[in-house]
Amino acid sequence: MNKQSAITAPGVLHEPLVHDSAAKHVSGRAEYIDDIDEPSGTLHAYLALSERAHAEIASMDLTAVRAAPGVVDVVTADDIPGENDISSTHLHDEPVFATTKVEYWGQPLFAVVAETREAARRASRLARIEYRDLPHQTDVDAARANGNRLVTAPLKLERGDVAAGLAKAQRRLKGSMLIGGQEHFYLEGQISLAVPGEDDDVTVYASTQHPSEIQLMVGHVLGVEMHAVTVNVRRMGGGFGGKETQGNLYAVVAALAAKKLHRAIKLRPDRDDDFQTTGKRHDFRVDYEVGYDDDGRIQAVDAVYAARAGWSADLSGPVTDRALFHCDNAYWYPAVRARSEPFYTNTCSNTAFRGFGGPQGMVGCERWIEDIAYALGRDPLEIRKANFYGTDTNNITPYHQTVTDNVIHRVVEELEASADYQARREAVIAFNRTSKVLKKGIALTPVKFGISFTATWYNQAGALVHVYRDGSIHLSHGGTEMGQGLYIKVAQVVADEFQVPLASVKINATTTGKVPNTSATAASSGTDLNGAAAADACRQIKARLVAHAARVYEVSEAEVTFEPGGVRCGQKFVTFAELVASAYVGRVQLSAAGFYKTPRIHWDRAAGRGDPFYYFAYGASCSEVTIDTLTGEYQVDRVDILHDVGKSLNPAIDKGQVEGGFIQGMGWLTTEELWWDGKGQLRTHAPSTYKIPLASDVPPIFNVTLAEWSVNKEATIGRSKAVGEPPLMLAISVVEALSMAVASVAEYRVAPQLDTPVTPERVLMGVERMRKARG
Repeated sequence: MNKQSAITAPGVLHEPLVHDSAAKHVSGRAEYIDDIDEPSGTLHAYLALSERAHAEIASMDLTAVRAAPGVVDVVTADDIPGENDISSTHLHDEPVFATTKVEYWGQPLFAVVAETREAARRASRLARIEYRDLPHQTDVDAARANGNRLVTAPLKLERGDVAAGLAKAQRRLKGSMLIGGQEHFYLEGQISLAVPGEDDDVTVYASTQHPSEIQLMVGHVLGVEMHAVTVNVRRMGGGFGGKETQGNLYAVVAALAAKKLHRAIKLRPDRDDDFQTTGKRHDFRVDYEVGYDDDGRIQAVDAVYAARAGWSADLSGPVTDRALFHCDNAYWYPAVRARSEPFYTNTCSNTAFRGFGGPQGMVGCERWIEDIAYALGRDPLEIRKANFYGTDTNNITPYHQTVTDNVIHRVVEELEASADYQARREAVIAFNRTSKVLKKGIALTPVKFGISFTATWYNQAGALVHVYRDGSIHLSHGGTEMGQGLYIKVAQVVADEFQVPLASVKINATTTGKVPNTSATAASSGTDLNGAAAADACRQIKARLVAHAARVYEVSEAEVTFEPGGVRCGQKFVTFAELVASAYVGRVQLSAAGFYKTPRIHWDRAAGRGDPFYYFAYGASCSEVTIDTLTGEYQVDRVDILHDVGKSLNPAIDKGQVEGGFIQGMGWLTTEELWWDGKGQLRTHAPSTYKIPLASDVPPIFNVTLAEWSVNKEATIGRSKAVGEPPLMLAISVVEALSMAVASVAEYRVAPQLDTPVTPERVLMGVERMRKARG
């Protein structure tokens, strides 16, 4: 279906339609926060940041700051009429501005407001601050050595008798793995524009995944009720979880200055300062002991997932929880105990990132699968398949949820065949026998990812649908658009419900003034929640239209059916616009607020058991790589993916999500390295030192297929499945393929145990370890 026919033809659900803003994106016409026309008199704010990782503030002299050219005011903690706190938990551990102590390098101290952004930025560096340094710790090992302080309560998942399982196992192994973090590197950085209104009112334009939390935090800091704060967001230039809570700071400071000075305020940090201040994907150290038999079947797992949480709790509790939820990936453990340790460190407060801890959970478990394979001299894929969850038995997760929708066997079987895995693996082994410098590796890995917020109350959404007299439709919902295609998918749902062309549906910017109490657009649940809420609103209006049509055309309601372009009333066909015009004259309400809450989910964190996920999304990827054993450099030669998105609402959008998710995951696991120096300052804070994948890093052969046979067994919108996060974990196959290439140096007898990111340096060090092991 071409673009024009897709826009004008009714019934557009499950069609591969173009993103609603695609043309605007490539032409530069898409409007972001920094593109909004600034109100007359707009001032610019900039944050002053600490230059210590952990210290008491002995004194702070702002005289030079206030006297700097262009400076209008300096905003400090003393100017806060409400509470000096923007923590997303009940712990109240994240002040807007530090007052007596700083706990990481880059912590905000005050904000400068000036006539220009450049004047504010320069003045922010002029404060004279005296510190009394305190001991600092920047990683898990240092945190363990200095008191084991956690930022929030840990979680333990346990099922079966782990001690007995380990004791009875024919074989046992222990290991430890470091899993690196990741910077979000959204194209549009953090930014907010606040416009003061009358009385307590303020309107905030924010680049955020969670408008309602911005609304709450602004009210909290200003000391006003939420109804005084309106938050608007049309689109973000990327989010990936980094704009779920991290935008709170910028919105709050802009609103605080706006209300104090009665002028519009814009706040946009430099990319370097954005890097320094905002949280990342959590780094982990995973320690594990596994018992297994001579066939590679796991008998028991005991694992500890320790994370660098940063200086405040933020979302580290639920992130480390989800890491444990995915320490099984697609595998059945007869006995398992998994524990989290979210450690306090003097670094930025780590936060949500695509996958929300799930990727780290999976990387850890794939490590012990790999260790088992090398210990037994087997293909790791054989070990994976031997441990897959069953369909009727061996299907209970570590958190006691029964897996009822398992399709991983079919997904892996089909990809193994379509990617010609077995023949290619033999070819790789043959190549490595004769090639002295270049070595190849190939791996096929599965993904099973749980869908739903584990904080059950977030699994709700609202939508507002207006049908106007001419038959056009206005759509508002609580989800936010960050390039992932949520808006177009929900618009397709509405167009399908009314059987009208997509062009009849106007997608409105997300605003707290229309849909209240929204959940973050996160956890891959944006379409599931907001699409269902929009459908609910449409069905309310349709029920009224059916009743009206039955009265007007003197037929039973059962004889009124929506068809492409209109409504059939018995033998008579009426266009949608005609029926709506008639309903207006008949005083029929043509507006509805829809609501949806995910059914059947529950979670008891204290007990470590429940059904936190509505369903699971599945996938598998096969990656082939080549490494240079003299330099550690490598390339990804080919990738094949088969991914389960249920009955896709929009295959074009979903395929793009799979492709992008894989590449972002590959960057996390290979090139993107975060490094703090001895003083506690993040040194990889710009594109010059932090390497995200380039277009040239995309595999030259990149085959992505959606499992067209899949239909979600749960009653999701259109029987589709979430697609935002699960594809990121497909990139684990690249790590496993690199491991095989490195292991070939020692004839595959020794597990290479590569930490991530698997940089060329780590590949080279792995090769050297294999050479020593070979003797």
